Amino acid sequence: MGTDRIALISDVHGNLTALEAVLADIAERGIERVLNLGDVAGKGPRGSACVDLTQQVCEVTVRGNWDDNLPVCGDTEPAEFLWWRDELRQDQRDWLTSLPLSDDLLMSGRHIRLFHASATSPHVRVHVHHTDEQFDGMFVNTEMTGDGPEPSVVVYGDIHDAYVTSREGRTLANAGSVGNPLDEPTPSYLVLEGVLDSPDPAPFGMHLQRVPYDVEAEIAVAHALGMPTADVWEVELRTARYRGLQ
Repeated sequence: MGTDRIALISDVHGNLTALEAVLADIAERGIERVLNLGDVAGKGPRGSACVDLTQQVCEVTVRGNWDDNLPVCGDTEPAEFLWWRDELRQDQRDWLTSLPLSDDLLMSGRHIRLFHASATSPHVRVHVHHTDEQFDGMFVNTEMTGDGPEPSVVVYGDIHDAYVTSREGRTLANAGSVGNPLDEPTPSYLVLEGVLDSPDPAPFGMHLQRVPYDVEAEIAVAHALGMPTADVWEVELRTARYRGLQ
């Protein structure tokens, strides 16, 4: 029985340069299945192009908080939000708000659940340093996730901070961010390895992959397009320092 590999990407945030670099690395490794944990547009200058590429390449995309809010934000929002919203076509806005909130996989006898931020909502955040209660809450069935076997592995995005931790037979992992990493400036994605759709125990692995890209080219695009807050974006991309802490 052969080993299957799946790449999990997240939080592209309109950074086409980083997305193309990550997808090229995935393809070079011979990984053919790519799943997306949400937040495709917003913050970066080319959300529309990233949505198009995501639709072409990703087998599944789950809805993130930006996917949920940005397409429907009103005209009273700050100028940068309107710029990011209007950069998207109407069909792309409709697609983003129609995305599922979670997705389940079976691999090597492990039930794996994917969502953007938490089992409660794409707007409820669970950081790297979380409580035991928050950890436990990532593995329960909720109105958002629906019924079914409770997962033993959960992978999410949202916090732009990649990690893998295990406790009491369960593994919680974050794929980090492709387009706006905030743990270090290098984009990350997560690879799952095992026997897909198999209920039987079999070798299983997951590892984080980092992919360098041309940060300065992406920054230049933001300025050339006149994107609001391009200066803040520039600092985030170069330093991985969240704009609220700059």
